[in-house]
Amino acid sequence: MKILNEAHVPDKISVNHLEKIANKIFEVNRVTLFDDELPVEGTKHNRALYLKVKCENSMVTRVVVDNGSSVNICPLSTLNKLKVDNDRIHKNSICVRGFDGWGKDLVGDIILELTIGPVEFTMEFQVLDVEVSYNLLLGQPWIHAAKAVPSTLHQMVKFEWDI
Repeated sequence: MKILNEAHVPDKISVNHLEKIANKIFEVNRVTLFDDELPVEGTKHNRALYLKVKCENSMVTRVVVDNGSSVNICPLSTLNKLKVDNDRIHKNSICVRGFDGWGKDLVGDIILELTIGPVEFTMEFQVLDVEVSYNLLLGQPWIHAAKAVPSTLHQMVKFEWDI
């Protein structure tokens, strides 16, 4: 909004042209998938929203965004693949419980550097020694820090950043 408020708009610009300019400005605040990356069913699916992010200077695929999770989760296997020194894990004795009722003791927690789109994040992750279908799980702590609005229906994350 700051850019739009401060932008010089010529008097003779058409509404359509102005709308195209505004859409380009707002487009940088989204991470979206192209139509050819959507599942075969298009937007009529119930699949999870996965991102590809830079974590600790490596590209990490299968990063799930889960607005139902109250923690960010990093499987121990992901840290091993990233060659992150286990000494960085702060040991604790917390048990994480999922919606299905399973409980799992944490290995500990770790601070990781992430780059998602043009933005860098320093986030705390709970480290679990479990086999899962994702490499990282971004839960509510990341969603709130990023001011993100995830939509699995549209396979998109919109960011509400001040430009």
